[in-house]
Amino acid sequence: MRRIALFLLTNIAVLFLLSIVCHLFGVDQWAASRGYGGMGGLLIYAAVFGMGGAFISLAMSKWMAKRSTGAQVIVQPQNETERWLVETVRRHAQNAGIGMPEVAIYDAPEMNAFATGMTKNSSLVAVSTGLLQQMDREQVSAVLGHEIGHVANGDMVTLTLIQGVVNTLVIVAARVVGRMVDSWLSGGRDKGGGIGSFVTVMVLQMVFGLFASMIVMAFSRWREFHADAAGAQLAGRNSMISALQRLQANHGESTLPQTMAAFGISGHLATGFKRLFMSHPPLEERIAALQNASPHA
Repeated sequence: MRRIALFLLTNIAVLFLLSIVCHLFGVDQWAASRGYGGMGGLLIYAAVFGMGGAFISLAMSKWMAKRSTGAQVIVQPQNETERWLVETVRRHAQNAGIGMPEVAIYDAPEMNAFATGMTKNSSLVAVSTGLLQQMDREQVSAVLGHEIGHVANGDMVTLTLIQGVVNTLVIVAARVVGRMVDSWLSGGRDKGGGIGSFVTVMVLQMVFGLFASMIVMAFSRWREFHADAAGAQLAGRNSMISALQRLQANHGESTLPQTMAAFGISGHLATGFKRLFMSHPPLEERIAALQNASPHA
């Protein structure tokens, strides 16, 4: 449950802080006075902060990824491995029809890789030292193809849009339901904007955020299958299957920061209710999907 708590905390942190700021500076009251009647002001307020927080995170994603993982961008390859890595990414990017991403290596014992960036032509692809040490080049090439697939499919932007939409819905739902609850408890005398209303909205925002996170993670799992298919197309299906099978030796381990976990090549293992918060499908399901796919798919 600790991972779930950390994930939820990350997803609602921006909303929580923005809500406090808006309450302190009176923006909440302004939205209430103009929006609870016709909903226009509330929707604008929710969209600005719901979508805004998501896109601020996307705009900062490359900088945050480098800083949080210690990834070192290969500006000038220093050895044969780095030269091969850069050229493989370049080849996959050209075949996928996107601009050349920045290529980086970060120090981590497990086999992992991630891609991030605000646009298809301004992205970052990074691999762990553990992946380079424990996989052969065909497998590494497939992993790189998978990450290029994420970039080419626009997954980072799409995930941000979905996160922004659910953030917006959470803000609206929390305030509408909170206003209804406060009005009912006060017999219709509550005008909104008090500390009771603020606490009610915060609690509802966390509860609704829980369900919103399930939606975001469902999309995250779905996009992994498509990135696997891209990796199979760029590097060969057998190589992609082999890479996923090799990843099973990770046993769900990852040193990626919680905010970066959804961008890794594989995620943590989970069972039961926790599966709803998995950012990646189980590796055996991804392998089976590739094995059952049409050779020309």
